[in-house]
Amino acid sequence: MLYQVEEPIFGIIVKRPSLHCKTPYVADVQIEDKEIMGHSPSLGCCGLADKGATVLLSKIKSKSKNIKCSHRIEVGMYKENDKEVYIGINPKLGESIAENALLCGLIQGLSNIRKYAKEKTIMNSRFDFIGLDMDKRPFVLEIKNVPLADYVDVPKKERKNYTSFIQNKQFHEKIAYFPDGYRKNSTDVVSPRALKHIQELEEIAKTSETRAILCFIVQRSDVSSFQPSNIDLTYRKAVQQAWLNGVEIKTIQVGWNEYGNCRFIRNDLPINLFDSYGPFLKK
Repeated sequence: MLYQVEEPIFGIIVKRPSLHCKTPYVADVQIEDKEIMGHSPSLGCCGLADKGATVLLSKIKSKSKNIKCSHRIEVGMYKENDKEVYIGINPKLGESIAENALLCGLIQGLSNIRKYAKEKTIMNSRFDFIGLDMDKRPFVLEIKNVPLADYVDVPKKERKNYTSFIQNKQFHEKIAYFPDGYRKNSTDVVSPRALKHIQELEEIAKTSETRAILCFIVQRSDVSSFQPSNIDLTYRKAVQQAWLNGVEIKTIQVGWNEYGNCRFIRNDLPINLFDSYGPFLKK
């Protein structure tokens, strides 16, 4: 077990943004026989936290009189025919899971670490963890949360071209991918912050003896591989280039259940870092 949502409760999202609070980070959620406002830190998460979605929430414990939300959306449920899977969608869950995995020695190459600290600024970025590994070598570890997956990693408008291919896939043969999200233009970077992190990890790897590590926390059990997404080729190529220059790319796959329990599955999920042409960057 790597994480437990405290006192989880089921809810169904009625509207996001809330009718009463127009920020996209707040949703109206039906819980049992009442409607409450729930904090949605993942925004809509490609439908996992939008109208009609079934979610697990935790109670927000705060003494502030100005707080608008009584609960926080932590886990989403995805249904496909007669199958369902629970997915950690609160981005902050990734950091908590990673810290517990770090302490348990479950991140490949980081067992028996000597010490670590959280949220430290190096260059122009605040990284999730820094520390000393078992050989007293310093490391910088950045965590990215991965809730999304599909049988093909293509823009939504192209998915219809793969219908027959998808029909021959098994439920647990999806590709987990990062990043995805709203963009004004298809050529825009999905997450400028994520791009900056990988570029600065690359610089750390090239100019120092510090280990630069990027770990993707895949928060669903219905996937068989992970890849930097084809949806954002700028980020994908940046990850490829960083790996060629010494940045370590790792994964942790976890699974959730209806009780809010998160369990470790594996730390060797295959990573599709390059296409069929091998480790050479296309111009």
